[in-house]
Amino acid sequence: MKRNPKQPQPNVEIGDEEWSRLHKLTAFERKVRQKGYHNIAGVDEAGRGPLAGPVFAAACVIPGNVFISGIDDSKKLTPRVRSQLYDALTQHPQIHYAIGSVSSEDIDRINILQATILAMKEAVANLPCDPDYLLVDGLTLSYSTISCEKIIGGDSKSYSIAAASIIAKESRDRVMREYHEKWPQYGFAQHKGYGTRAHREAIHKYGPCPIHRFTFEPVKSMAAFQH
Repeated sequence: MKRNPKQPQPNVEIGDEEWSRLHKLTAFERKVRQKGYHNIAGVDEAGRGPLAGPVFAAACVIPGNVFISGIDDSKKLTPRVRSQLYDALTQHPQIHYAIGSVSSEDIDRINILQATILAMKEAVANLPCDPDYLLVDGLTLSYSTISCEKIIGGDSKSYSIAAASIIAKESRDRVMREYHEKWPQYGFAQHKGYGTRAHREAIHKYGPCPIHRFTFEPVKSMAAFQH
């Protein structure tokens, strides 16, 4: 693909194939900027499905002339690459980001959908800049002063949502590794709270711990059986 000199150029050396991929990945952001918006925040979550731990969300605002090679849906990345991209995003002087999280106790209290929305709104509120447009993976966030666009599968279609997915996923994984130090018998460092066979067997053997989600099956049934 030929590079249009009027387009923002990458701030690092990126090969033509990767540049073409990133150009496609920034299509939503370019369309929104053409409408006159400037601070476009991608918003995504991590941890809706696990049996334990908080749900995390991240909001990320990336200027139109900043390109980081490798940005993609966090689920497509290896842990090592995801960690490296997390560092590249969070240490970049022109990128604004913030995270939000909701505990397992509050997930049980208000349900996982409402907890995810709450975490996303917390991330947006924590941004060090004022976003004027949100690109959100799979959900609509209601604001009176900020336009919002829901994108199904947005973490693989939008550059800023993909960046937010990396920040949210890596932030949550690091917290789950800290929980592993406190409750090593569950193996949180390996599965991050998801319902793997090893995790379910640990719950059956030891019972749930305080960060388990007691409204999620099979934790709910196991906890009831123990009582």
